Amino acid sequence: MHSRIPFVVLLLSLLSSGFLQIALGLSKIRPDQAQPVGVTYGTFADNQPSAQEAVGLVQSVGIRRMRLYGPDHNALNSLRNTGIEVVLGVPNDHLPWIASNQDNAKQWIQGNVQNYQNVNFRFIVVGNGITPFHDQTSQFAQFVLPAMQNIQNAISAFGLQNKMRVTTAVDQSEMLNVNYQPSQSEFRPEARQFIDPIIQFLVHNNNAPLLVNLHPFYSLVHVKEDIPMDLEAQAHRESRSARFDYATFRSAQTRVQDGPLIYTNLFDSMVDSVHAALEKAGGSSLDVVVSEVGWPTEGHSAATIDNARTHNNGLINHVQSIGTPKRPQKRIETYIFNLFDENKRDPEVERHWGIFWNNKQAKYNINFQNQ
Repeated sequence: MHSRIPFVVLLLSLLSSGFLQIALGLSKIRPDQAQPVGVTYGTFADNQPSAQEAVGLVQSVGIRRMRLYGPDHNALNSLRNTGIEVVLGVPNDHLPWIASNQDNAKQWIQGNVQNYQNVNFRFIVVGNGITPFHDQTSQFAQFVLPAMQNIQNAISAFGLQNKMRVTTAVDQSEMLNVNYQPSQSEFRPEARQFIDPIIQFLVHNNNAPLLVNLHPFYSLVHVKEDIPMDLEAQAHRESRSARFDYATFRSAQTRVQDGPLIYTNLFDSMVDSVHAALEKAGGSSLDVVVSEVGWPTEGHSAATIDNARTHNNGLINHVQSIGTPKRPQKRIETYIFNLFDENKRDPEVERHWGIFWNNKQAKYNINFQNQ
């Protein structure tokens, strides 16, 4: 005789499996909308494997997208005919030269893109993490938009405009007035003169997405306002922090209300804060691509292999299945930071974001194969 299953238990089981959400047409993403999670390839180090070995590793573990922060020709040569989609960065210090002259931009595209036609370029990212009020990057702010325009013109001159898109990458925490309720977020007033023309450029270039670097780790350890301080009151346990759970996809029981929307993880909240800011700046038609997100394994008490495993696997599972509360049917294209550790970064915690050791062994179990 079959035992009877209580209706509530059955309902919860169906919800957790996603079956009922699909049947009701709720927030599950259809399989044909799924996109692979990529990885960043930061190389500020003197002890990493060669670019050829790095690309071979990426292929062997099933990673199908890779972000390069600059035109590493050894990496580009290794990426030929692999099918891996490449996000290629124009380094910040190249921008003044490219912005000053259209021929310079054409020369840059010739040497780093046109000469690699059997590399599958996805985005050309003009500048990374530039803000007009940050001491380390403000000197480049005036060059971002004209460099984007010149790069776009150069791509069009080579007939490549339908094969790749031109954009830039900004830091969410630098550019936004963050709030634990994403709907209240907006670009900082001192950033508007910089970001508004860039948004209009993206809108007028077939709604090219805005790339955004975001790091829940720093929101957690620096006690930033995008994690509400009263979240601990929701925790009916003593062994773990609700703020920590919220930052690492560890528990769907932790909830933050924003009007009709409910957030169960910080990643969704951070992404939707950018969506909200874009809407207020004339960019409601733009998608957000998360160009950096990850978790370190050393250098801070919260930076452990177990925490990195929990966050990054939770991230992959999450973005593969559903969108954000604000855009539930739009899966977020995402790149995990970073392939290897970078031993030349400071402070110490900045050195340990790799998902692989330099001997090419995984630091922890992480699965890209089922994407």
